[in-house]
Amino acid sequence: MSKRNTDTADPGQDPYLDREREKYESPVPSREYIIEQLESQARPLSRKDLAELFGLEGEDALEGLRRRLKAMERDGQLVRNRRNGYVVVDNEELVRGRIRSSADGSGVVHPDRPGPNVYLAPREMRRLLNGDRVVVRLTGDDEQGRLGGELVEIIEHANHEIAGRYYEESGIGFVVPNNKRLHQDLIIPAADRNGAKHGELVTAEVVSQPSRRRQPIGRIIEVFGTQIAPGDEVAVAARTHGIPVEWPDEVLRESGRFGEQVPEENKSGRRDLRELPLVTIDGADARDFDDAVYCEPTQSGWKLIVAIADVATYVTTGSTLDTEAAERGNSVYFPRNVVPMLPETLSNGLCSLNPEVDRLCMICEMQINTEGQLKRSRFYEGVMNSSARLTYEDVDAIHNHRDPSLRRQHKGLLQHIEHLYEVFHAMRRDRDQRGALDFDTTESVIEFDSAGQVADVHPAERTDAHRLIEECMVKANVATARFLRRHRIPALYRVHEPPAEERLKNLREFLAQTGLKLGGGDEPTPRDYAELIEQIRKRPDRHLIETIMLRSMMAAEYRPDNAGHFGLALDAYAHFTSPIRRYPDLVVHRAIKHVLSKQPVEAFQYTEDQLVTVGEHCSMTDRRAEEATRDATMTLKCRFMADRLGEEFTGVISGVTSFGLFVELDELFVDGLIHITNLEQDFFHFDAIGHRLVGERTGKEYRLTDRIRVRLAQVNVDDGKIDFDPIAHPLGPDGEPLPQPEPSKRQDRGKGRERSRKSGSRSRRRRR
Repeated sequence: MSKRNTDTADPGQDPYLDREREKYESPVPSREYIIEQLESQARPLSRKDLAELFGLEGEDALEGLRRRLKAMERDGQLVRNRRNGYVVVDNEELVRGRIRSSADGSGVVHPDRPGPNVYLAPREMRRLLNGDRVVVRLTGDDEQGRLGGELVEIIEHANHEIAGRYYEESGIGFVVPNNKRLHQDLIIPAADRNGAKHGELVTAEVVSQPSRRRQPIGRIIEVFGTQIAPGDEVAVAARTHGIPVEWPDEVLRESGRFGEQVPEENKSGRRDLRELPLVTIDGADARDFDDAVYCEPTQSGWKLIVAIADVATYVTTGSTLDTEAAERGNSVYFPRNVVPMLPETLSNGLCSLNPEVDRLCMICEMQINTEGQLKRSRFYEGVMNSSARLTYEDVDAIHNHRDPSLRRQHKGLLQHIEHLYEVFHAMRRDRDQRGALDFDTTESVIEFDSAGQVADVHPAERTDAHRLIEECMVKANVATARFLRRHRIPALYRVHEPPAEERLKNLREFLAQTGLKLGGGDEPTPRDYAELIEQIRKRPDRHLIETIMLRSMMAAEYRPDNAGHFGLALDAYAHFTSPIRRYPDLVVHRAIKHVLSKQPVEAFQYTEDQLVTVGEHCSMTDRRAEEATRDATMTLKCRFMADRLGEEFTGVISGVTSFGLFVELDELFVDGLIHITNLEQDFFHFDAIGHRLVGERTGKEYRLTDRIRVRLAQVNVDDGKIDFDPIAHPLGPDGEPLPQPEPSKRQDRGKGRERSRKSGSRSRRRRR
């Protein structure tokens, strides 16, 4: 295309030219200016056309343009047509997002920007695997009312290594992925089997991604054996979910250059807080200390200081450290193991706010009034020296139990701890006043013996010391969101949307079965949820009801558009307090530093579109970490239960499906399945609305939250599955069987059929 057919654009008119000059020696047009010019041309332009449009000449300038366009393709801002012309992704026609696949081979695109999910039929999924980022074209609603789409472009393949079990059939080798969302097996050529035998657990590298005509092809790079060995559960879970475990050599070299101590020259120009008795309060097994706190009373309330590790000083944008941290997205905390976001020389060393050593920090200084409300705040760079590394147990023992030994040991901090509890109680009152949710869910703790075997599984103890730190961090994050909004700088917010209509409907139908009701009509507020939580506080089935309530909630995510936080009843919220273990916090620190340096907002290193991509990726890694941790924990629980076959337990029905009942054991929080074929000799109908199975002949009902006694029948450690046999149901609060009605007469069978018709379920099973 000649110049006379293409309008010219002056690169000097690029509104983000100053930012580009700061980042690059030979700046090219910014992403925003490229998109603006493509939209003004109203037609696709090739790389050559764009070079002519901007008047770019010379090898460096042309190479810079090539790299920028490639990065914009990767981030889903642009797509290329068949004639290599670049097209701006228009949210009205084209949607970019990440694939979440189903076992039937279909998929759903979760858009990067707020909007409805897009359904992809199995034929559109042939080239895709779970987690891939794509651009799709909307095709309208299908016959089932789902918004459909067709694949336009694959932005990024998410799966480069796949963990699974290797099989051979008719001379063909293949790996069946552990991750059930990976719906295609991986073909393994004979030369790439690496000694793997039929039925062994392996990790395979994806050599060739799937196409329309064939499955993905791989080569085996790791063999675990036929069973998951003790200690390998973390490696298997990490491989299954694509969590990077190994550190590239260049990342380790870069992190090792900083040394172990903060140089004196790095402390200059910062507020000196080394004489302030800041302390860290964390779990006993914590090794990375993101935050330290200090509090003192004022005439109108308290001054609360939250000091956060200044990771941004060491991890700079575009460095190998930054690239690796961004890819990981977050640290993953497994039982007895951590896969950190940053190498340990930084996460546990130079960045960590360890006791009695100088550390660089970012300070959020807040004025809290007597009602616990945040009145004013300011941010600045500081240098601190932690006075003590305290655990939650220490603080609880000092304040609530008046432990004489600990009080003598930390005599100089006693008043400080008292002030922290004072402001904590005030902030809890503010939390209750605005109606923030507090499910206070119980998690399980896995204890190991000296040989590394699982010794015990028990509920985690959660005290006011945990809640104290939680409230301090929430307030600092609120102050951060206000700071970002006030200075109008693009950043990542932690967004939690109100419950979706369908989820809300399902919750109300479930609550009706338990005699409960959620207020608020079609648009319940956090306060409505909070009032319901208070109603069930003393119920024996509280844990299960809270679980169902949590399932009605939308997942929180990272986005540059602030849509508030429903669960916390806040109109703005941003993560600031954990930059060692969460990449979004690091991005937020960079935004704060940019404002503090008095640079123009336009020169900030992130565009809004880049933040959309970063936010979506970090939301994905957040979900990925949760799933991997759950898998590893279940493997360990299975190993703990494997020696207890035949033992009896009491528990609660935690899930009802067409194929059986899931039961969660008391105190252990171990889940297992009672298959429908192991229930009474009867036809059982699945009532999805009532969350129950109903016997057609007997009228016997198994309902969600019912208490039940079971026998441990089978444990499969590798698959993370436990099977139970029923012994007694239902049980009263004391664990004793409740009286059972006489078997239903013939007319009762009709009632059973009527219930089934009302539920719309045709699922029927008979005991074998």
